[in-house]
Amino acid sequence: MANPSPKLAGYKNIIDADGHMLEPPDVWEKYIDPKYRDRALRIRVGGDGKEYLELDGRPSKFFNIKALTLLGGMGRDAEQMADSVNKTYKEAAPFGSMDAKERLKLMDQENLHIALMYPSIGLTWECEVEDPELARAYSRAYNRWIVDWCSDSGGRLVPIAHISLSDGPAAAAELEQAVKEGCKGAFVAPFTVTNKPHAHPDYDPFWAKAQELDVPISIHPMAEPPTKRVYQRFKDMKGADWYHNVLGGQGPQQALFVLFHYGLFEKFPKVKVVLLESSAGWVGAALDRMDTTFDTALGKGTRMKEKPSFYFKRQCWVSGDPDEKALAYIVDYVGNDKFFWASDFPHFDHPADYMNMLATLVAPMSETARRNLLGDSCARVYKL
Repeated sequence: MANPSPKLAGYKNIIDADGHMLEPPDVWEKYIDPKYRDRALRIRVGGDGKEYLELDGRPSKFFNIKALTLLGGMGRDAEQMADSVNKTYKEAAPFGSMDAKERLKLMDQENLHIALMYPSIGLTWECEVEDPELARAYSRAYNRWIVDWCSDSGGRLVPIAHISLSDGPAAAAELEQAVKEGCKGAFVAPFTVTNKPHAHPDYDPFWAKAQELDVPISIHPMAEPPTKRVYQRFKDMKGADWYHNVLGGQGPQQALFVLFHYGLFEKFPKVKVVLLESSAGWVGAALDRMDTTFDTALGKGTRMKEKPSFYFKRQCWVSGDPDEKALAYIVDYVGNDKFFWASDFPHFDHPADYMNMLATLVAPMSETARRNLLGDSCARVYKL
């Protein structure tokens, strides 16, 4: 649990743009369409007595009890993480990670006003499920559940829908249904089931619906299949968890860049796109590079009419991490209304003391930039 920072005590609109929960093991069995119940995502116990993830009636290729307990490992050292493997997925879940009432108590202790909620197990399965209909069924089940999970929070826990991009009209229909039921936005994986880029014309119905509904679409890192990982160039990289995690933001970044290349923001001028958990300090250099190359003959191969920075400042936002020390020095260059922050609680790949780190991050900023990053920008974009 992060300690509340006395330096942030005067701020009452601090919003976590990317908090996570650990879904109870029976979510998909309870909420999935009946015709898919025998193929539901579930946690099973193997012959060795250890839990594992089951997808479409078979054990997951990549996720066992070690991977599942890591999802709740924020703040645990290597010895504690090793001990977590001896517990069940539920036993290893920290306070505030699985129960909504506990989460609100945790937020009160941390001086957090609102948290946008994203999944944990829900970030694992899309790299293995290749049946588009089953993928949509898994997404629908989660979307129904997350709305229920957030329903008694008085608006402080905000449900964000999971959309699997396979068929454009079907994704549009699921987005419309999820928003109707209470979701304030949606997220997609940094890859697609079809291998078509996110801005491919086949997906136009989805983006048109997002524009019509005026809800943000975020790109969130997920477990990526080895054949689609943009950062796994080298072979025989044993024990390279740290290396792969450091480069994990490259997938979402490439998914964002392709939106510019295909002219998505020109075609849909009111679509709102948020990039999550991929750091934010690189944005200034990326915009410089995109604008510079657009001004050369290379720019003629895109479908943009304006410089990339024009569309970014009109329609894009990025969430930074509290431990990004350099971020404070680029926000005004890019636009101090373009950034959110996120805790990533309870995942293991960020430190637990995120509130004090957040206070350090915003300390050098102007008051306007500070309030925007802490919560005001996120509130405007998501209409909270």
